[in-house]
Amino acid sequence: MSEDDFRRWEREFDSGAPREEPSGGRGMVLVAGLTAAGCAAMIALGEVPLGTAGLVLSSIILLLWRIGM
Repeated sequence: MSEDDFRRWEREFDSGAPREEPSGGRGMVLVAGLTAAGCAAMIALGEVPLGTAGLVLSSIILLLWRIGM
């Protein structure tokens, strides 16, 4: 279950609160890089519509993942 948003806001003002650990930022960058490389390879192989659709779709997914949806 996700944490209450009010508690996150409250923690910003609490100087003694421990810092949160990163939540998969490196993994997200790795996935984005591999997806972009795969789509670029598809474009280079002549499958331009498929590669472009992959880039657009993966960008939307990564954006939604980043904002927490």
